[in-house]
Amino acid sequence: MKKYFGTDGIRGVANTELSPELVYKAAKAGAYVLSKHTNHVPTILIGRDTRISGNLIESALVSGFLSYGANVKLLGIIPTPAVAYLTRKLKADAGVMISASHNPYEFNGIKFFSNKGMKIPDELEEEIEEIMDSEKIKELSVTNEKIGTLEQVDILEDDYVNFFEENFASVIAKYNRSKDLVIGLDVANGATYKVAEKIFKKLGLQYKIINNNPDGININNNCGSTHLDMLKKYVVENKLSIGFAYDGDGDRCLAVDEKGNEIDGDKILAIVSSYLKENGNLKNNTIVATVMSNLGLSKFSKENGFELSQTKVGDRYVLEEMLKQGHNFGGEQSGHIILLDYNPTGDGILTSIMVIQCLLHSGKNASDLGNILKLYPQVLVNAKVDVKKKYDYEKDSEIKEAIDNLEKEFAGNGRVLIRPSGTEPLVRVMIEGEDLQYITKRANDIAELIAKKCS
Repeated sequence: MKKYFGTDGIRGVANTELSPELVYKAAKAGAYVLSKHTNHVPTILIGRDTRISGNLIESALVSGFLSYGANVKLLGIIPTPAVAYLTRKLKADAGVMISASHNPYEFNGIKFFSNKGMKIPDELEEEIEEIMDSEKIKELSVTNEKIGTLEQVDILEDDYVNFFEENFASVIAKYNRSKDLVIGLDVANGATYKVAEKIFKKLGLQYKIINNNPDGININNNCGSTHLDMLKKYVVENKLSIGFAYDGDGDRCLAVDEKGNEIDGDKILAIVSSYLKENGNLKNNTIVATVMSNLGLSKFSKENGFELSQTKVGDRYVLEEMLKQGHNFGGEQSGHIILLDYNPTGDGILTSIMVIQCLLHSGKNASDLGNILKLYPQVLVNAKVDVKKKYDYEKDSEIKEAIDNLEKEFAGNGRVLIRPSGTEPLVRVMIEGEDLQYITKRANDIAELIAKKCS
């Protein structure tokens, strides 16, 4: 079991759990592990979101990398997928994003990307942890002319903008209806607050934008992909065609139709996969999703001739399955959508552009498009537990019996999924079925039992 890394990098409250000292060690160990098989001075890119602690964490990362002898290029405030894209394009040895994604501002985190622009696998994270806690960390220092150099390269953001223009401008321009399309954007006071506007302008799309005035502490604050109420109201009141919400680091996207209804990640998977299949661009006729995906996505896949491959929770595992099996499309209910033909990580802006393309191609309203998938009621309840006992529920006979009995009761028309949080002292209880009131009660019952037995 990993000590520092969770499901999405190293994360914690900045300057306490995520201390500069810990970040410094992670930088040294990360640079060593990610570049030890090369015979040149490593180059590492660093991007960050808008959190007030971003400069603090960035300084600790830079110090660790430079003291190891790596050269660093600072990208400034930029989305996670842009770091992934630029790491690959510039053939850097690694990339690092400083962000705690959808979490409140007091949290921050670091996630590493390999030279292929992909989140690093569990094995490499475990190797980094071993180095961090070993005597070897003291050896990873250089002196004199071997100390690394630092370069500020905010302008590289334009390469990410140009990527969208090169791949989508001509396709969007051919649809006359794009002139009537007005899009709402909620950028969560986060990493997409500048670049999203640049991209939409480049593509000639009309838009209205909210939550684009970051102050260091308002990132994700009642806005973005985890708080859709403001965008729903904004879309309806301004009579917009569709709205998109990103999270703090820009790797997630959820949508809102013109009536204010949510289009979640599962619906986006259904919409975009249908478009890709129609145009002959869906490899192996397969959607890759996680076990958290709604039962409705499974039924949609069967009814429409798709294969549905499911992984454990985490977009890294979706990507691993895609690479292993040769698939090119997948994602999560939360809005991490991976279009592997374009970028090997979740990309909120890319997802929204693809949905816009689907909307224009279909000639439908967003609400009609969203009806492609019938969602089953789904309840998620968090059980607070002792962080050291997050996995004890698996061994407790009373908890196992409660879960088994409920699954037998559903008889295929519902399901129970229990999973520990990768970043918090919580066990998540997800229950899906046809009766919302009933599954809510049962989810709370099981969560209370887990909290009682695992505290």
